Amino acid sequence: MARIAGIDIPKNKRGVISLTYIFGIGNSRASKILDTAGVDHSKKVSDWTDAEVSKIREAVGAFTIEGELRSETQLNIKRLMDIGSYRGIRHRAGLPLRGQRTKNNSRTRKGKRKTVANKKKVTK
Repeated sequence: MARIAGIDIPKNKRGVISLTYIFGIGNSRASKILDTAGVDHSKKVSDWTDAEVSKIREAVGAFTIEGELRSETQLNIKRLMDIGSYRGIRHRAGLPLRGQRTKNNSRTRKGKRKTVANKKKVTK
């Protein structure tokens, strides 16, 4: 396995696919990285030379990825919550924040709720 940005990327996959295992790198960014490094997109990671791997590491270093990106995202969410914006309030309450309806759906954000049956009233 090649190690890029502290992540072991799978060596049996094509370069474009294996780079997406790094948080913050999707398909389009992986393509740009390989173009910048001058590596063929269809080439598998196991076929990369050491020079190509170092060029790819250099190209990946230009982007904000992994831990730095995660912390930046968390700080942005915290900022929204601190200023009391609508999105921040929705984050705090654990509800969807992009206008989705919550009456029937949004189980991912709200969590699975268990219904409690009514207690039977004792008749005298």
